[in-house]
Amino acid sequence: MPGYGGPADRLRLDEEAVSRIAGLERKGATMPYTSRNGHMTSFLDKGGSAAVRLDEAARAEFLSRYDSGIAAQHGREMKDFVVVPDSLLEDPVTFGEWLRRGHEWVGTLEPK
Repeated sequence: MPGYGGPADRLRLDEEAVSRIAGLERKGATMPYTSRNGHMTSFLDKGGSAAVRLDEAARAEFLSRYDSGIAAQHGREMKDFVVVPDSLLEDPVTFGEWLRRGHEWVGTLEPK
């Protein structure tokens, strides 16, 4: 992705998982992200940390299953986003399932 200054291997792993979800499209020039109806659903920051947006129940399940936490950007916690651990990012099938769940949930939100 032109303009992304983060780790190329992390971008490749993230793109592999994103490509598995019908209707999910990579956007962003310097910070790769996905969105639906104007709401961000996932992103990959410049340090190579991936995050996915989940509903409250899925977020609780994710946080209890993985050694993870709530994502933060620019010193601000992003309460709907969880940090994707390296082991999950390296498993595009399972990570893709979490992306799908987030994408479906965001589709229920009022479009921006």
